Amino acid sequence: MPRCSAAGRASAIPTTVRGPSLYATTGVRPVVREIGVFNTTSTAFAVQVARASATGTQGAGLTEVCETDDSHTVIATAFNTHTADATLGSPVRQAPIAATIGAGVIFTFGDNGLIIDNATTAGVVIAAVSGVTGQIFDFWISWDE
Repeated sequence: MPRCSAAGRASAIPTTVRGPSLYATTGVRPVVREIGVFNTTSTAFAVQVARASATGTQGAGLTEVCETDDSHTVIATAFNTHTADATLGSPVRQAPIAATIGAGVIFTFGDNGLIIDNATTAGVVIAAVSGVTGQIFDFWISWDE
């Protein structure tokens, strides 16, 4: 399976239902391997990774790259934010981020990964934790397809 990734800086302060994301298509069932989130401000916040069952409206697309095969055309789609709320389930990972530029967390998903169903409405979103004001952060998402 080719290893793919997308990275960027959140273009809007994430909410509990909006943030950077990765969505499947009918042609691929991505297996998320790693998500990294790092603070770009001096304000602490908390972040979650949750599955999406409806996309809302995705914002700006990211450039997806294949890390292991330059000839592979990446099929899953990554976005910098949402302009309308996604429908999220319970968090699969959550962590506080310290009030230091560069503080962060790397979420890993074990041998089997975090599998996203092959439907255009299925995905994962990096979002703020309920009750906590989000901040602008740098991030990456790494997956196999």
